[in-house]
Order: sequence, then C-alpha cells, then structure tokens
Amino acid sequence: DVQYWKDGQWVNVYSVKDNTKSVINIMFADIMTSKIRVICYVGDIAGITRIDSIEVYHDAVSHDARLNDITVDGSIVDGFAMDLKEYTVVLDKNATEVPVVGATAADDLAVVSIVQAATIPGTAVITVTAEDGTTTLNYEVNFTNEEPVMSYTVTYTAGLHGTISGTSETVTAGGNPSAVPTVTANSGYTFIGWSSDGGITKLSAEALAARAVTGNITYTAYYTQNNSGTIITPPVTPVENYGIKILINGKAEIAGKAKTAKVNGQMVTTVTVDQSKLEEKLSAEGEHPVILIPMTMNSDVAIVEFNGQMVKSMEHKGAIVEIQTENGIYKLPALQINMDAISKQLDIQAALQDIRIQIEIGMPTAEMIRIFENAAADNTFTIVTPPINFTVRGIYGDTVIDLSEFNTYIERMIAIPVGIDPNQITTGVVVDPDGSIRHVPTKIVYAEGKYYAQVNSLTNSIYAVISNPVAFTDVANHWAKEAVNDMGSRMVISGIGDLKFNPDQDITRAEFAAIIVRGLGLKPISGSAPFSDVRETDWYSSVINTAYAYNLINGFEDGSFRPLDKITREQAMAIIAKAMTITGLKAKLEEVEAERPLDSFTDSGIASVWAKEGIADSLQAGIITGRNGSELAPKANITRAEVAVIVKRLLQKSDLIE
Repeated sequence: DVQYWKDGQWVNVYSVKDNTKSVINIMFADIMTSKIRVICYVGDIAGITRIDSIEVYHDAVSHDARLNDITVDGSIVDGFAMDLKEYTVVLDKNATEVPVVGATAADDLAVVSIVQAATIPGTAVITVTAEDGTTTLNYEVNFTNEEPVMSYTVTYTAGLHGTISGTSETVTAGGNPSAVPTVTANSGYTFIGWSSDGGITKLSAEALAARAVTGNITYTAYYTQNNSGTIITPPVTPVENYGIKILINGKAEIAGKAKTAKVNGQMVTTVTVDQSKLEEKLSAEGEHPVILIPMTMNSDVAIVEFNGQMVKSMEHKGAIVEIQTENGIYKLPALQINMDAISKQLDIQAALQDIRIQIEIGMPTAEMIRIFENAAADNTFTIVTPPINFTVRGIYGDTVIDLSEFNTYIERMIAIPVGIDPNQITTGVVVDPDGSIRHVPTKIVYAEGKYYAQVNSLTNSIYAVISNPVAFTDVANHWAKEAVNDMGSRMVISGIGDLKFNPDQDITRAEFAAIIVRGLGLKPISGSAPFSDVRETDWYSSVINTAYAYNLINGFEDGSFRPLDKITREQAMAIIAKAMTITGLKAKLEEVEAERPLDSFTDSGIASVWAKEGIADSLQAGIITGRNGSELAPKANITRAEVAVIVKRLLQKSDLIE
C-alpha cells in the first residue's frame, strides 16, 4: 500500500498484489502532504499462516503555507479559518497600545514571520512560507477603534393605486432614510402613508425619514379612495397573476398562476402550477430534472402548490423542486414527498389530482418570533437572521397533514442580510414551539452574489441562523482546540462551567448519545425508554430514545443500556458508523474487506468481532485514526476531546458543515 499523510491520518492512494515483479512503478497525481509511506505485506507462499509488515517512511517536501491559528494578545482571533486571509479587530475607542499578533503554522516545517502593526488603526501582516521555500501565503489582522459600518436596504413599493419615484436605498445601521420616494396617486385616490406592517401603522414621508433603520425593511404606499373614506390596503382582496414563470432544467415556461391575499395578518402568495404544462415539459427531460420556481413577490409567506398526480410524475423522474424567495431557498427531492405515504395517511381513495401538495417558505407567526427572541435571551446567543418556516403539507378537503420528517438530509438556504459578516455565524438552529433550540448542520456558502447559510435537516420546522462563539479556556493549547470550540459554538457540546471543557476526561455512554444526536440535528423524542435502566425522568432519556429510534444504539443483551458507564473507542466507532448511514457517507465508501482497514494497527486483534465492521467503516471514512500512530486502542475509553473531533469529522466528511 502507498499512503500519504492528510489531516492527521494516513490515506491510501495505491494498492498492488504482485509477487512476480522485482520492480513496481507507482504513479499518482501531485498531493500536498508532509510524509508518505509504503507498507509491504510479506507472507509465505500459501499466504495463510503469517503476514509480516515492513514500513518505510519518506518525508515529502510540503507545500502547505496555511496557518493553524492566529492570536491577538494570546487569544484566538474571532472567526479564524485556515482559508480566511483577512481579519478585523475592533478595539476600545480609547485604546492606544497596539496588540501583539501571534500565529502557528499548520505544518510544523513551515516558517512564520510577522510584521506587527505600528499604530491604531494599523495592520499586522503574517507571512507563512511552506517547507518548499517558495509557496507563501499572507494573512492580515486589521486593528481599528471604530465599529465596522453596517448598512441595510430600505425597499419601497407603490401599492395598488399609484406610482413612486424610487424603489430602494441603502442606509447605514441606525441612520435615517434620505430618499423616501415621491408618491403619485392614481386618479380618484389619495396617498395616506407608508406602512411596513400591513397597514396597521401608516407614516408620512417626514415621519418615515425620521425613523432609525435597524434592519432590512420594506414600506408599501397606502391610499384612500376619494369621496368614499375607504382605505386601500394592498392587497385587501386577492390579486391574481397568470403569468408565473417556472424553469425546468433552466428552460423558462409560463406554467403557473399566483394569488396574493392577506391571511391572519400576513401577506401570502400562492403559486399554483399548471399540470398539463408541467408534465409536457417533464416528458421532454431526462432523469433528475430541477424544477425551479422563483417567488419574486413581496410577501411574508410563499407557497407553491402541486396536485398529487404532478408530484407522482416528478417522483418517477427523480425531480428536485427548488423554491426561491428573497429570504430563503428550499430544495426538495420529489421522492421525499412520497405520495403513496400521504395517500395512506389521508386514508382516502381519492384520485391523486384531487390531493393538493403545498410547499411553503415564510415568516412564522408573531408568537413564534417572540418565543425565539426569548430563547435567544435565555441562551445568550445573537440572532443573525429572523426565523423562517419551511413546511410541506398534503390537503384533501378539510383534512390537512404536515410532512415533517424525511429519510435523508434536505437542503435549505437562508439568506444572510447585507452587512452581516458571515464569519460571525456559528450555526443554524431549529426553533421548537416550546422555545427549545437545537443545532442543525450548517455551512456558509456564496451563491449568485450573496451569502447563505446552508442548513441540512431531516425535519421541517422553523429555522434561524445565530452567532454563538465559544472558546473554552482549558483547550487553548490542546490538540483538539479547533474542533472543541467549533462544536461548542454549534451547540453540539457543552462545557463543565466557567468556560472549561475538561477535554481529557472520559465520556459516558449517555453523554456520547446526546452529542451524536445533537451533532446530527435530530429532534429529541420523549416518552418511555426501550432500556430497563433508563427512566423517563433521566436527563438523557429523550436523546437515548432518539438514538434508538434512528438505529444508532442497540444496548446490551440483558435489555440495559448502562448510560453511566464510560464508552469505549470501539463502542463509539460502531455508533459513528451507524451515523454514517444516516448522513449518506457510508454509501460513498468503496467496498473493501472488513479486516483490511484494521491491518495497519498492531492491536487490531483485540477488537470485538461485533465492532470490527463499524471500526473499519470509521477508519476508511477517515473519521477515526489510531493513537500514537499504530494503536487502535479499541478497548480504551474515549475522551471528550476525541468525541468533539470525530463528530466534527463525521459532519465535515458528510459535507454537512465546512
């Protein structure tokens, strides 16, 4: 086997079995690594009784010029990432002493040089030269006494009975609008004010210009009909548009009609897709077409409606439905709707075209927003984006069922408001009606000129994006610092108090179950537990129920789970391998002999037979590495730091976080 060292583990790039050649030439593409090794397996002619191994190491010249960390006066700079080259540190407005910047290279053989900032404001420049002596990267830390200037967009719409002289302006946070448009009412109508809350509060141009801007906001012009005293509240009665564009594999087609109305105080736009036009276009496409519905209307809630027969046709094609709004994007494989299951739940014999399927993106109710704001105050995190609701429902007559769970991770994109630094975002969260908050796997992506939080979840719910930076003081110099702080910031792991984590402490089986459930973003399931030694009143009851429901744990033959026992590395690896099935990572692994990934570890023989398949999967995926290079240590207890690292690797290699 020929292997190279990457991210703390050996990765196989070439294998050959040949006892007839004295020279074997091995060619492979350029790689960035600090070392390679060749493992030779030698046995007798029958290859049965004994296999010895000889390992030959060769240090390769590294081209890695990245940093492992940047510190300012000894503390890690906020938002550090290896590939982020520029940082801004805001100091106290009276600060005069220039902070000292430090840095550590990711490769031990790289050279780091730092030119410290001379003044405030000023910039420290860090230059990293790789071992090869030619590859360099520069990082900058900018110091300022002033808070970064944020700005928001104020959007103006004309309403139903007039025109306006402008549509939007950009305003510095806390500033006032300076370009409120002139309104020209249509004949027979009089302009009576601007409103951002559906007509409840109406402002004159002067009053609007005096309002401080604290976020993106839209104002609509309102009118009264002359000689009637009637206030025109756009839209009071439903407004229909029959020219809705839908794109199928990028090809535009007018195939829907939109209806906008006020429902329970919210502006709701519903797009109904035309069955004949959709199926005509689908028939001309191959497998897995993308059906894109852009919702450009200025509404609180956007709904796309298909009938059941359309959904069934999309299922046969393996189509993906993508709904785009200003605030979010929902990508839903039609197979995940599962019309057969919905028909069974509705318990009817109705024709599929009589069943309505609605996919919704929108603002939650005012009550849910209040619950989320209270939860943010209680948990001391910062709300970056307002909560947004993603819903799928089946409707037949007066019967409505919500499709709230999927058997694969579904992608949702939440738009990051202009002016927000994406590096401040730590995770997306689910907001439950009882005010509980839970992490969902999230990564920041840049698409079509704006940043999004890409949230992946197995359920529908209300989602929001938060900032919750965590830096445990007792991991500042620990090998697992980056993973521990990242998982803490994502609300996957918690400390022991006083900003301490106790990284080298062993972890219990209940604690491990809780962390893996949180890491995967699974919703806790209450009720009686399936194990004799887990009571419904125990703090870990719901996470153990959830882990059992998702087939992550089985327990022992005597019906117990032993939640307070320390969990061993092989037990943890078995659970991680099952988690790989949920994330889809296991399906991406190449088929190899179960024992093969274990061969390079000197103590693999002591691993339990029942655990070997899970250990092999964890090793092959690169989630688990040995201790001290050659030991697997399957019977040893696993530490809190090791758990943070392997859960982060699981999510990264499953492409659920960056």
